[in-house]
Amino acid sequence: MKLLRHGPKGAEKPGLLDADGNVRDLSAHVPDLAGRWLTPDGLKEIASLDVKSLPLVSEPGRYGPCVAGVGKFICIGLNYADHAAETGAPIPAEPILFMKATSAITGPNDPVIIPRRSKKTDWEVELGVVIGAEARYVSEADAMNHVAGYCLINDVSEREFQAERGGQWTKGKSADSFGPIGPWLVTKDEVADPQNLSMWLTVDGVSRQNGSTKTMIFPVAVLVSYVSQFMSLQPGDIISTGTPPGVGLGLKPEPIYLHPGQTIRLGIEGLGEQTQVTVAAD
Repeated sequence: MKLLRHGPKGAEKPGLLDADGNVRDLSAHVPDLAGRWLTPDGLKEIASLDVKSLPLVSEPGRYGPCVAGVGKFICIGLNYADHAAETGAPIPAEPILFMKATSAITGPNDPVIIPRRSKKTDWEVELGVVIGAEARYVSEADAMNHVAGYCLINDVSEREFQAERGGQWTKGKSADSFGPIGPWLVTKDEVADPQNLSMWLTVDGVSRQNGSTKTMIFPVAVLVSYVSQFMSLQPGDIISTGTPPGVGLGLKPEPIYLHPGQTIRLGIEGLGEQTQVTVAAD
């Protein structure tokens, strides 16, 4: 299934994308795409509905974040061998974990706000993993049983805040609008191999990132298992799994960063696309 949320910010309604690409309203059956509705039982209940009997949403308008009530937004740093190489960083021996504030979460096509005093706002197309069942000390063999599905994420980053203001990655990752997710939560049964998905990103029509999840250092199952050794994962938590090469920080002969008035487009095979316009903070 491709599940989604649509409508004005703060008043989104749950829906799904039918086989013809039309949005169907779920709100008579599901209060929101959060909590128990992301568990195996919740997803099974949604899947049992007669899609053709669900109301057709002729004008869905804005897509909201595809998951509501995210408890933890966990990110993995330097998880692509080719991205680590472009930044001059060594291959990590273990996954690098940091958190992105949940207040950064926005819809897939909402504006990206360049923070005040920003000098180095950057882009990162990433595969997001949505947790569907509580995970605590799970094995790699069992890890995928705790995954509800996947989504597209732009892990927007301010590199100066991240690396030059005391070394705390979280403050370079958490500005409002720095976490567009969606347009869809694609359930894992529709993704045959999360380690073989093409991904891309453009800025103002110029190709910046072209990669594949096959170059991940630590694959999805390893990440879910690893994170669960340090904290429990709950339904609706998101793990953003890292980015391929082509970020502004790594461009040669010198880095290129975002400024107001630009257009970012990105996508992952089977997970849809996002389009964001950059604007200055108030």
